[in-house]
Amino acid sequence: MAQRAMCDDCGRPQTVCLCHAFTTLHPSLQLIIWQDPAEARHPLSTAPLLHKSIAGSRLIRGDIFSRQDIFAGTAEHHCAVVFPFAHKAALTAGRYADITHLLILDGTWRKVRKLLLANPWLKDLNHLALDVQHGSRYAIRTSPRDDGLSTIEAGAQALSLLDNEHDYSAILTVLDEMVRIQKGFGHKA
Repeated sequence: MAQRAMCDDCGRPQTVCLCHAFTTLHPSLQLIIWQDPAEARHPLSTAPLLHKSIAGSRLIRGDIFSRQDIFAGTAEHHCAVVFPFAHKAALTAGRYADITHLLILDGTWRKVRKLLLANPWLKDLNHLALDVQHGSRYAIRTSPRDDGLSTIEAGAQALSLLDNEHDYSAILTVLDEMVRIQKGFGHKA
């Protein structure tokens, strides 16, 4: 059986290429996307979409990394992770300007909890808890949580909070296009 032709730019099969839907933005901070290795194999993962949409972002895949591997010597008070930790208060708007490096964990809630258990240093970071007022636009995959967002949605919301001079929702056009294409194939969550 012949393999499908792949797009060199977005890495997706040419029949479902998303290049026409990307908007690339340039944040004032460094975005790091840490993807669970199993999630990296999912064809509808949004981490690659976020990575391609944010200039200068880093996409790393693995189970265990050190703080140094992720933040390369950046002072801890300049780093934050997007996660709703319950053991300490989330960053407040008055501290947003301090953040120069933002980490987003990519995977299902179960996989992200595994990353947190394997990397306990993550719980020491400043954290950003998102206020999800509307459901996810990612209608082709579901979350066990009402406040669950895809990685690209979480990234857009977090970047808009920290870099309030820009609206990062424009990058969600590629998510909407992926959902539209998949629904055209009769894909359901």
